[in-house]
Amino acid sequence: MAIYHLCIKIISRGKGKSAVAASAYRSGEKIKNEYDGIVHDFTRKGGIAHTEILLPQNAPEEFSNRSVLWNSVEKIEKSKNAQLAREIALPKELSREKQINLVREYVKENFVKVGMCADIALHDKNDGNPHAHILRTMRPLNEDKTWGAKSKKEYILDENGEKVKLKNGNYNYKTRKINTVDWNE
Repeated sequence: MAIYHLCIKIISRGKGKSAVAASAYRSGEKIKNEYDGIVHDFTRKGGIAHTEILLPQNAPEEFSNRSVLWNSVEKIEKSKNAQLAREIALPKELSREKQINLVREYVKENFVKVGMCADIALHDKNDGNPHAHILRTMRPLNEDKTWGAKSKKEYILDENGEKVKLKNGNYNYKTRKINTVDWNE
């Protein structure tokens, strides 16, 4: 009988995490984080059964290299508490080929199809816990293959269509944050 488990986490710089480190660990690779200069070497980690990067059509070809992809994510996010990636772990109790195909199709249909880049790693230490890790980007890609904005600022307007001023100044107006995609809600 299959045991259902789903865990979704945000990889956040504000919590001392790195998308580069997360990808290196899950893929069992050695990747240098260009943001802080730290080299994350997990080449001795066992149990890596399969890794793969799936990209939307408007992603740059070089994003098929996980070092380039996740260093690009680290570079575009300027904030010290930036949300870098979202991780989804899904254990599977199927043959290896079925595990890979199931995860690949799930990722294509739910993430890549709407514009996210996804980094898949299947782990299996032969301990009865085969599972997949999926790291996915939180920013959209523009048609010109550059990173888009996660959100934009929108001015709040009064009944006459004028910007509503804040009480503390002549040139300060009330605003609200509008997400550019519905992935981060």
